Amino acid sequence: MQRWTTPEATPDALRPCVATFGNFDGVHRGHRAILDRLLAEGRERGLPTVTVTFDPHPVEVLHPERAPELIAPGALRDELLGELGVDGVLVVPFTWEYAQTTAEDFVVSTFVEGLGATCLVVGADTKGYGRGYTGDVDLLRTLGEQHGFEVVVIDDVGDGERWSSSAVRRLLAEGDVAAAGEILGRPHRVVGEVVHGEHRGRELGYPTANMSQDSLGILPADGVYAGWLVRRGLPEGHPDRRLPAAVSVGTNPTFDGVRRVLESYVLDRTDLDLYGEQVGVELVERIRPTLRFSSVDELLDAMSTDVERTRAVLGVTAP
Repeated sequence: MQRWTTPEATPDALRPCVATFGNFDGVHRGHRAILDRLLAEGRERGLPTVTVTFDPHPVEVLHPERAPELIAPGALRDELLGELGVDGVLVVPFTWEYAQTTAEDFVVSTFVEGLGATCLVVGADTKGYGRGYTGDVDLLRTLGEQHGFEVVVIDDVGDGERWSSSAVRRLLAEGDVAAAGEILGRPHRVVGEVVHGEHRGRELGYPTANMSQDSLGILPADGVYAGWLVRRGLPEGHPDRRLPAAVSVGTNPTFDGVRRVLESYVLDRTDLDLYGEQVGVELVERIRPTLRFSSVDELLDAMSTDVERTRAVLGVTAP
């Protein structure tokens, strides 16, 4: 997937195209409905597909006090879009100056002049783009008639509740990664480098891979989770690429920790040296909340139980 940052820099091979735009935080199933139609339109028309998005999130610039914590920031969002098969992503640097662009100028300069879009696929709730938050689906249809592009509108989707990034954030804050995964259509993912921690896990017989503080992806509520550790530097199909793990998120209150960390114990593996590796941690289900234990022996008993419950959730057996 190609990535660029200004409409005029659109690669020749990607114009004309079928396009869409939005923040796409989390690239959840609601987004997928739009992106799946984007890909289908591209195939039917024999044209490449392009997603237009923004960095930073517009709310971070316009109303920083209300800016959401991002489910899949920047590079992680782009990665998820690429995994779906989108051909290109135009990531527009969102600044206060850019926010003064009128809705009409945004559409014409981006999709007509920049991308040469013949079709624009959007959600039915598309609104509030452009200066004064005036842009909506009706404006897109009007501009489409004037400039010769079709507008395809996708209705909201969801099981009882509309699938949205806000719903995913709420569920992650509650620790319900399973329900969040239902909306995402995949396990919630945190990506970053493995760094040195306190090394207590190794001393206790459960060596853990600690994620760096600048990892990408929201940390869910404190607790122990069943999940998968993905070694991103290894090729697909490698036996050690995707490994079952018991994952702890929290401050380690038994040892009076104060900083929230995500650390993963790969089941039954004490031979791994992951320091400096880029890994992804996929969180499947919460096992229990974080607890303060009165002794190390009590902690070890709980960890043993956590491992067995993780096996059950992930469907893996002991060696």
